[in-house]
Amino acid sequence: MALLEVIALTAEDARAAQDGGADRIEVVADMGADGLTPDPDMVAAVRAATALPLRVMLRANAGFRTTGAELDRLVRAAADLAAAGADGFVLGFLDSSGHVDTGATGKLAAACAPLPWTFHRAVDHAADPVQAWEAVRSLGGGLDAVLTAGSPRGVDAGVDVLVRRAAEDPRAAAMIMAGGGLRRKHVAVLAAAGVGAFHVGTAVRPDGSWDAPVDPALVGEWRAQVSAAAD
Repeated sequence: MALLEVIALTAEDARAAQDGGADRIEVVADMGADGLTPDPDMVAAVRAATALPLRVMLRANAGFRTTGAELDRLVRAAADLAAAGADGFVLGFLDSSGHVDTGATGKLAAACAPLPWTFHRAVDHAADPVQAWEAVRSLGGGLDAVLTAGSPRGVDAGVDVLVRRAAEDPRAAAMIMAGGGLRRKHVAVLAAAGVGAFHVGTAVRPDGSWDAPVDPALVGEWRAQVSAAAD
């Protein structure tokens, strides 16, 4: 069955996502900055609200670069968040040239071991997306997904890239988690190309607003769409 991951900002979001049929939760803070690391207390509250797997964001600023001091804080945060109930993490960095920062990413991924992790949408903002994909896949370890829209402008602009990447390489298809402005019309097209994981945030909130809570009915509609496309 295809995977449906829902962004949760609160324990109530997580509970609604579970009630609607989500498979996994991504726990983040501050979507005004496109998602930063949440407080361990919030992760503990989410953990108490749902039995679903939790992937927690490890990101200290709104960009895709990091500093040594930030990275050290994120390494410490990973341990605290795992203790609070995280089952996995979401991370990934670019260097000053716009290439995947394999050193920083690898250091943080090692701190997350043995938990699995997702490389987030930094890959869409790389100077050379093809090279970035190869660099990400070389990271290995617990990496089991790449959250990508195929374009920095979102899935509407990148869907053809995702379809081509998945169709040309089954290994890439197995890694892709489509997200970033994902719309229902994209699901069947991506699933037909071999994509089996989908990620939503505002799409399961009334009026598409981060200020609104996750609606279990909207999650249920996405669950049905994703399941039907995977059949």
